[in-house]
Amino acid sequence: MQKIIDAEKSDLFDVLAHVAYAMTPLTREERAAQAMALISAHFNSKEQVFLDFVLSHYVSVGVEELDQAKLTPLLRLKYHDSIADAVADLGKPDEIGRVFSGFQKYLYQETA
Repeated sequence: MQKIIDAEKSDLFDVLAHVAYAMTPLTREERAAQAMALISAHFNSKEQVFLDFVLSHYVSVGVEELDQAKLTPLLRLKYHDSIADAVADLGKPDEIGRVFSGFQKYLYQETA
């Protein structure tokens, strides 16, 4: 369906919004840029750096990078296979999980 509506760089949310409501699909890159503006107001600088890293993977790979199962592999990639460094930088594992899942709402929130 993404190919049919020329939205191969968009995620499923935008494809469905286009089909159901004739909304112009945003690319993942546009969606990530909008989210970063909101993220900067809700997360500290170290969290923002990690979330920017996550969003770059979302843009290049797709929405599957936001799956909870991807959190540990993304942390290992960002922190050069050192979860201890990630914990030192971002906080306890449950806090890191909240940051990872908590920022995702900003991807789909409309900006004012």
